[in-house]
Amino acid sequence: MLIDTHCHLTDERFDEDREEIISSLFQNGIERAIVVGYDRQSSSESFKLAKKHENLYCAVGTHPHDSNKYGVSDAEYYKELSNDEKVVAIGEIGLDYFYDLSEREIQRKVFVEQLELADSLKLPVIIHLRDAYEDMFDLLSRNVHYLNHGLLFHCYSGSAEMAKRYFKFDPYFAFGGSITFKNAKFCYEVLPIIDKDRILFETDSPYLTPVPFRGKRNEPKFTRLAVEKASEILNVEVDELIKSSIINARRLFTKLK
Repeated sequence: MLIDTHCHLTDERFDEDREEIISSLFQNGIERAIVVGYDRQSSSESFKLAKKHENLYCAVGTHPHDSNKYGVSDAEYYKELSNDEKVVAIGEIGLDYFYDLSEREIQRKVFVEQLELADSLKLPVIIHLRDAYEDMFDLLSRNVHYLNHGLLFHCYSGSAEMAKRYFKFDPYFAFGGSITFKNAKFCYEVLPIIDKDRILFETDSPYLTPVPFRGKRNEPKFTRLAVEKASEILNVEVDELIKSSIINARRLFTKLK
């Protein structure tokens, strides 16, 4: 059994069969799934879904794309939700300089504010990071006093050199369907340098559908395909990676049962 540490089951692409997918998670090899928010509304929907289903947990937070909409009331709302046992992290939060849908200065400000929020709640953070590796390193370095409860680089796609620099923060790294892509050469350099007790797996569904299902909607049941690819890269048995990833997920997300 696996834990999908990052999915978006509130996405409209699941509207027609969401309940069916959730009810079939266990028979498809998924013990638990963490539904991740990216703004106030999606965080609320993720929370409601997690409360409804025993095998679901959630993370709440504001994505860098939506940083320009973040305010004090959002922080208070996330704080209120986080009192519940089903909220396991603040996320996904971070920096995205590829799309720049929010001004970079605002992205940085909101990211740090949510780091502070997570620390006050004694929760780990789930980090979205794209084309902002140096700024992320700088922000984490200057705000390391907020990193007391763990951090996860979701769908990490940076270089091995950058990953080594991030090691100073003792992070976890999650890998999903993108490591099965033909152009994902980075993973052959990154995965081998990461301690196995810091590797997690995810889908980011409905996005980043792995080979051989590219072009179709991604689902939590495809988590295993990422594990199988990692197994190939690391020359480690699939079952060994599954067991270690579950232990790792429960160590990071301490509310997971």
